[in-house]
Amino acid sequence: MATPEEVETASPLTSRGASYTPSEIERLGRERPEAFKSIWVELGFCFSLLFSMFIAEYFISGFNVLLPALSEALHIPPQAETWPASVFSLVTGAFLLPFGRLADMFGGYVVFVSGLAWFVLWSIFAGFSKNYIMLIFCRALQGFGPAAFLPSGIMLLGSIYRPGPRKNLVFSLYGAFAPVGFFAGIFFAGLSAQLVSWSWYFYFGSIMLAIVAVASFLCIPSHREDDKRRVKMDWLGTTTVVPALILIVFALTEGSHAPSGWATPYIPVTFVVGCALLAAFVYVEGWVAEQPLLPGDMFNVKGMKALSVALFLQYGTFGIYIFYASFYIEQVLHASPLLTAAWFAPMCTLGLILATVGGLILHLLPGTVLLLISGIAYVVSVLLFAIIPTDPNYWAYIFPAMICATLGIDVTYNVSNIFITTSMPKARQGLAGAFINSILFLGISFFLGFADLAVTQTADRGQRGSYKVAFWLGTGIAAAGLVVMCAGVKIGKAKSELTVEEKEELERELTRRESQQ
Repeated sequence: MATPEEVETASPLTSRGASYTPSEIERLGRERPEAFKSIWVELGFCFSLLFSMFIAEYFISGFNVLLPALSEALHIPPQAETWPASVFSLVTGAFLLPFGRLADMFGGYVVFVSGLAWFVLWSIFAGFSKNYIMLIFCRALQGFGPAAFLPSGIMLLGSIYRPGPRKNLVFSLYGAFAPVGFFAGIFFAGLSAQLVSWSWYFYFGSIMLAIVAVASFLCIPSHREDDKRRVKMDWLGTTTVVPALILIVFALTEGSHAPSGWATPYIPVTFVVGCALLAAFVYVEGWVAEQPLLPGDMFNVKGMKALSVALFLQYGTFGIYIFYASFYIEQVLHASPLLTAAWFAPMCTLGLILATVGGLILHLLPGTVLLLISGIAYVVSVLLFAIIPTDPNYWAYIFPAMICATLGIDVTYNVSNIFITTSMPKARQGLAGAFINSILFLGISFFLGFADLAVTQTADRGQRGSYKVAFWLGTGIAAAGLVVMCAGVKIGKAKSELTVEEKEELERELTRRESQQ
């Protein structure tokens, strides 16, 4: 059997039987994919994908800034304030795997465009909310939109672009639009809360969403691979994993706000039932399902297990940072909504810079080195807020924390996306997108629950002191993620290379030739 090194250096074969030399592989990794008839169609496709990430972050980040104005306008009781903010991420995270399977079944185009259209509809309805019950309902239904278009978006990027510099650049820009959307959400939330009405936060988002939906309908390739027709939905896995995730995150989120905390009967009950369903999901995926939502063999890729654990920890750190940094700036440092947006501006600016630079160097530097840099940045971002003085200098504490937070999330997201999608065949690109975003959303929800519990249990220290406890928790989680990443993840350069299908075909061809000798 040929070794991986032999597969890399041999004259490879495509599914059409044509041979590629190393120079041809490099050229293919740089040129426009055949799926796009012109550069304008490719630009429209990239606009659609990048701004889908932008708008998902818009509706996550800005809502925290808008929440004080919403609480006053809709008379949201203090014990219910967490839910309008968290239910969106909860629904999105719980349904990513099923929607990833739908993308593999019906193609990325259908699921992506449908998700955007659904998101537009419920974003408009949210702006017309008359009470907080209606708002929570609309926010929950909003969550189905990103659950559909986030995994299918990564599926489209991963399946259309070959491994190489062009794919690196597009993925880098895709990751960069997360902090850009994050900043835009904070800006428009501050603008709406301070100058117009909270409803306009949703209306602004709906207008942008509608533009992205139209561009997606016109520019995204709608073809579907033949092998997708043989992909089936894992209904048993879906009916166990979705309620499991919802119940576990519900218990973690609600545990610190229930009347008697974790001693409230329904909190441990929902947590135990959720864990039991999660165990049932693991059993179904490993021993029962014909086509599991989360196949065990995907973790056979070298370093995948350690990478998954490290990402879960680091994304949890980022969730703690984003949530509590915005609250600390507004409630402890007493910055206005618009000033808060200005203080977060470095995340937007550096995100675009990292995208440009990253697209040019990802094929030159080993992924392990980049992940080490991002892991250190995660630690520094929360550590700076953990040690921040009472009257801090913005340039000494907040500015570098913003820089490190962007460096952490952007580099990690880009390198891991490219690694995972490049390691999966086309038939599993929907799974790859769902898995990547599941780790992101569930990591944020899971550790935010623990941070919220820590803040509640230390409320006697005052708001500033309890928030610092959350930042110290984030520092410990980030340090653990860095250790796991350094010890178990080895990723090389994101260079032009064969696709998974081409490598498998080459291995079969080399094996056939060896057997004939």
